[in-house]
Amino acid sequence: MFSFFKKKPPADSPAPAQAPPPADAAPASAEPPAPAKSVFSPSTWFGGKPAAAPEPVVPVPPPAPAAAPAASPAPTPAPVPSPPAPQPAVPVPLPVVAPPPALRPITAAPAPAPVPERTGWLDKLKTGLRKTGTGIQAVFVNAQIDEALYEELETALLMADTGVKATDYLLEDLRRRVKSQMPRNAQEVRVLLADAVTDLLKPLEKQLVIGEFTPTVVMVAGVNGAGKTTSIGKLTKHLANEGASVLLAAADTFRAAAREQLLVWADRNTVEIVSNEGGDPSAVSFDAVNAGRARGKDVVLVDTAGRLPTQLHLMDELKKIKRVVTKADATAPHEVLLVIDGNTGQNALAQVRAFDEILGLTGLIVTKLDGTAKGGVLCAIARERPVPVYFIGVGEKLEDLETFNAREFANALLG
Repeated sequence: MFSFFKKKPPADSPAPAQAPPPADAAPASAEPPAPAKSVFSPSTWFGGKPAAAPEPVVPVPPPAPAAAPAASPAPTPAPVPSPPAPQPAVPVPLPVVAPPPALRPITAAPAPAPVPERTGWLDKLKTGLRKTGTGIQAVFVNAQIDEALYEELETALLMADTGVKATDYLLEDLRRRVKSQMPRNAQEVRVLLADAVTDLLKPLEKQLVIGEFTPTVVMVAGVNGAGKTTSIGKLTKHLANEGASVLLAAADTFRAAAREQLLVWADRNTVEIVSNEGGDPSAVSFDAVNAGRARGKDVVLVDTAGRLPTQLHLMDELKKIKRVVTKADATAPHEVLLVIDGNTGQNALAQVRAFDEILGLTGLIVTKLDGTAKGGVLCAIARERPVPVYFIGVGEKLEDLETFNAREFANALLG
């Protein structure tokens, strides 16, 4: 590879030395040797200094014959140093002008990778919330980021029964996020709204703890038609899948055929049930707690009678059930759940307030979200009465009841 850079002899270099003359001939003047070539070190290629040229060697003339008179040698010409070889041109890099920093794309915060069994659930949740989310999502179609967008969004949130307080909170939070992150279009504003909804609903995200007490007594209340007994059947299936043994208490002796309906769910889930047709609800609950302790059950689910919060004398009966359960187990009930119908909108918030004041709620089960356009009521609950949401339902099948996740709900609501 270095042959390309081999140094050629200069044009004005002296001719090479001739052969020596015969002994009887007159001695000719001695010719100097060819000048030495310049030497390059590898550092020359990388822009370093060239190696120093060797010192010129002055040849000694041979001795003249005795018979011939010594001739004075011709003066030795000084060797002409060869010019240094041309260095290969090293390109000087042009200054690189850094491009202006691009705006960071606004994307939804990554949710944890869903486990395989929840993949189908997420599809159901998105389908179930379609009626609620369609009106909100339509606001961002071909919209500009201006005051008109916020006004239309306010109307859509109120139509989804988000409530005045929660709507004002979300819009204020959204304006702050828009000012901070500078979205480029309305679709990125929609992503920021999903983040705001997630943060608002995060306090409602809580797991139902089973095993701290044996048995764990769960008292379930709700108004007529909210899906209380059906939710108990689904919850039983959910607990059984987790390996918990469940005992049901048919304490809903007020509604006709409520006992028979619970018997069907007990048979489907292959669990035991304590019931007494026409008996006192408090007595049934007392017997169920004692039976659960004696049989070593993990969970006792008490199905109470449906009550309207305006029926104060019937609400007092619920307080009596709670007092009697406490007599059977001083630490019980460990959970007091309220089942609310997602179709009732702001009325569901009123139910949460009333039952919480009477019973001291520890959690909620929200049903029928697949058939309502008022799923925004969870935002109202989170803002005004943040009782944890343990489960949400989007269908009639056993597997259509799942644990609540704020990020999943917000993404399904806003697409």
